[in-house]
Amino acid sequence: MQDNPTLSREHIDRIRSVAQLRSVRSGEILYEPSHPDVPLFIVLEGKVSITRAGEDEKILAVREPGQFTGEMSVISGNRSLLTARVTNDGVVLEVTRDKVLSLMAKDTELGEVLMGAFVARRLMMIQLGEGNVILFGTKSSARTLAIREFLTRNGHPFTYVDIDSDNCASELMEQLAVRNSEIPVVYCNRRYVLRNPSISELAACLDLNINVDKGVRDVLVIGAGPGGLAAAVYAASEGLKTLVIEKSAPGGQAGSSSKIENYLGFPTGLSGQELANRSIAQAQKFGAQLMVAQSVVHIDCSRQPYRIVLESGLKFNARSVVIATGAQYARLPVEDADAFAGRGIYYNATHMEAQLCDSEEVAVVGGGNSAGQAAVFLAQTSSRVHLLVRSNQLSESMSQYLIARIDAHPRIEIHYLTQIVGMTGAAHLETIDWKEDTSGLRVTKRIRHVFVMAGAAPRTEWLEDSFVLDKKGFIVTGPDLVEYGDFQWPLSRSPLLLETSVPGVFAVGDTRAGSIKRVASAVGEGAMAVHLVHRFLAESTTLRNGAMK
Repeated sequence: MQDNPTLSREHIDRIRSVAQLRSVRSGEILYEPSHPDVPLFIVLEGKVSITRAGEDEKILAVREPGQFTGEMSVISGNRSLLTARVTNDGVVLEVTRDKVLSLMAKDTELGEVLMGAFVARRLMMIQLGEGNVILFGTKSSARTLAIREFLTRNGHPFTYVDIDSDNCASELMEQLAVRNSEIPVVYCNRRYVLRNPSISELAACLDLNINVDKGVRDVLVIGAGPGGLAAAVYAASEGLKTLVIEKSAPGGQAGSSSKIENYLGFPTGLSGQELANRSIAQAQKFGAQLMVAQSVVHIDCSRQPYRIVLESGLKFNARSVVIATGAQYARLPVEDADAFAGRGIYYNATHMEAQLCDSEEVAVVGGGNSAGQAAVFLAQTSSRVHLLVRSNQLSESMSQYLIARIDAHPRIEIHYLTQIVGMTGAAHLETIDWKEDTSGLRVTKRIRHVFVMAGAAPRTEWLEDSFVLDKKGFIVTGPDLVEYGDFQWPLSRSPLLLETSVPGVFAVGDTRAGSIKRVASAVGEGAMAVHLVHRFLAESTTLRNGAMK
């Protein structure tokens, strides 16, 4: 992907029909970080400098004739992270965001050039830490780690300053009048200082949801894991007005995976975060909207369109709903385990967490694919990885290629029939105790980092009053509904595959099967759900038309 391609004369001629010709003067600002819905500017004459906000206004790039401005904020509609300033008098073509999306949908060649540059520029900003956020924190702070994970999983560039090791930290903090005791501290938009903010407060400061309108949706997707993002991509590409609402950040359980190697089309593998970022960009390219750091607490099924109520009090109306809240890793059933979350106990295994335990011994809890991937990944930088498996074998769901790698790796040691029974530490986890069931032996190890990837619990507590759930809390769907307990299906037709006890509401990735779906399975269900949404919407339209007659 090229980050600064030059458009051909033919490309520019195809853009002119949807663009406004505009003369610009040196010093004129085309957009800056306070601007949402940033247009695309194609330089015909003159030059435009792209600079970061702040006192130094460092020039990051220059756009010359034939080149264009913009990155992923053009697609998402979120506020710009940078400033575009004219440095030489000239002429530009200005294209609004709506016209850009329409142009990319109709012109495949231009769409590839624009999208490739937008993605490459955002990746470069992430790598360089160039954006509108500076985060002050420490490696031992769980809240710091939570904010870093949120920004990273949302693909939002930021500069991280570790106050324990960065020589410039004290000077910067003095300028902002913040103290060590207040970390994590976020300097947002070069204007606002947030002291130990919640995720929702940070999302609000960054205006991550600024472009979400209040209109009725054809389909509202709850959850942005692989299943939810697949549903969003397929729905938006079919012209359905689509909104995705995510409690924290996109990616779901797959987002915590360091590398997925058995997903179709990626022979060298890709991380869960890469898969999520690609999917988000794809969905937004087709016009889907995404809300993050927002929790759905109720679906009002007494009316059509259905009303979706958020914890914040916001309400959205939708003709159909796809529930893709997935499952979450079970918490360690050990006293004080929650107290060490983010301070030695982790439920992700990405480069961010790996940096915290470089050259140390670590433990991974679990016997499935996620645990296996984590063990192999962490073994690259850790001195030893103890894989703690509760049963007497690795899970039947673990891929054979992972089993072979684990068996062959000199730094991975498997402990079967073993579980953690105790842990100690003050500000950070220091030691763990595990018990071997066969011998009854209790072992104490100085291990400061434990990665938990075992078990699964559905995120369906908020559905208990309105939907049929099984004894484990998983949503009952499709044909299983017909003879489930005392439930009476309300329509003359049978429930569609993946359809819940509420007609027009579908569930993917957390159905009665009760197992964590693999990425491919979740993506397939997301696609299937959209096919069934189409069928339901067509059926609803026919019924409405019949009623009007």
